[in-house]
Amino acid sequence: MNASEQIDALIAGIADWRGDTFAELRKVVLAADPEIVEEWKWMGSPVWSRDGIIAVANAHKGKVKLTFMYGASLPDPDTLFNAGLEGNARRAIDFFEGDTIDAPALKTLIRAAIAFNQGKSKKKAPAKK
Repeated sequence: MNASEQIDALIAGIADWRGDTFAELRKVVLAADPEIVEEWKWMGSPVWSRDGIIAVANAHKGKVKLTFMYGASLPDPDTLFNAGLEGNARRAIDFFEGDTIDAPALKTLIRAAIAFNQGKSKKKAPAKK
């Protein structure tokens, strides 16, 4: 199975509200940019990347967590981050039963993560002679 098929199977295996939330998060992430790539890493975690990792999602008991790899470096004008706020790099959004997903704000955050990744990769690129 490829990564997208593995994510499909993961979501299908979550029978409660978390499966629906996970599916909706995935839809919003993929809609934010057509070049986002789905990956399957770390023994079973869906990861979305473009020019580096954007975010990883996991269903936990009682919540679905979307963790942004470089969330501490991202602007969050809609204050979506509600977990991992003490970390130096990562920030997360915990979704609980009954929460709604602010799709426009989440897309903005995802696009900021892509821009951050692209800026990071340009800094590492060797100078042209």
